[in-house]
Amino acid sequence: MNVLQAAVLGVVQGVGEFLPISSSAHLVLVPWLFHWPDHGLMFDVALHLGTMLAVIVYFWRELLEIVYFGLAQPRSQDGRLFWYLVVASVPGALLGYLFEEQAETIFRHPLLIAGTLTTMGLILWWADMRGRKTRRLEDLSWTDSILIGISQGLAIIPGVSRSGITMTTGLIVGLQRETAAHFSFLLSVPIIAGAALYKLRELSLAMLDLPFIVGIVTAAVVGYLSIRFLLNYLRRGSYLVFAIYRFVLALIILTTAWLR
Repeated sequence: MNVLQAAVLGVVQGVGEFLPISSSAHLVLVPWLFHWPDHGLMFDVALHLGTMLAVIVYFWRELLEIVYFGLAQPRSQDGRLFWYLVVASVPGALLGYLFEEQAETIFRHPLLIAGTLTTMGLILWWADMRGRKTRRLEDLSWTDSILIGISQGLAIIPGVSRSGITMTTGLIVGLQRETAAHFSFLLSVPIIAGAALYKLRELSLAMLDLPFIVGIVTAAVVGYLSIRFLLNYLRRGSYLVFAIYRFVLALIILTTAWLR
């Protein structure tokens, strides 16, 4: 993998991690479409570290408050939010551990991705139309966090989208569009950090080459811009455009596979 390919994949990760279009699907599809060599799951994890840095930089004050109150005043609003994030991270961590092998093999098939892109696009569209969209972050409950956490576990399948499935579930339980995205972004920190700590034990110094670093930095910068864009967009826009994008991408995958 060269520096240009690493930068492109960093951009793909930075956009796809926070928009509900599945970064993992795009990290499989871009090399498949352009006949690039498979960069492997280790590089995917490194790119996710880049987007985790983007969340930490964007929300650093809020994250510090959440951690402080979670440990010092767990019954406060920020304290409850800390424990909601902890609880919501558990199902994803368990499913990621149990299905690690499948995530590196059969889950990365383009036709499976086309199916999950379409299915989740329909569910996202439905949830955006039918959700009450009245509840804010302070209205979250234990039930909400558990449901969102269970749904996040399904994101191990490329095309589902970690942000997409958590935002969709947030809409289903009545969260406002922007609030669903906000909670999804905060939730990305513990799940990505946990996955990175688990997977990076396999990292060797030989892997830390220029493309590796370029990918992480690009994902972080583009990820930061994506967070700012989506939170601003959702104050007035809907998720419909992302559902349509999923349908179009699935059609491109099916057409390409048929032509090949």
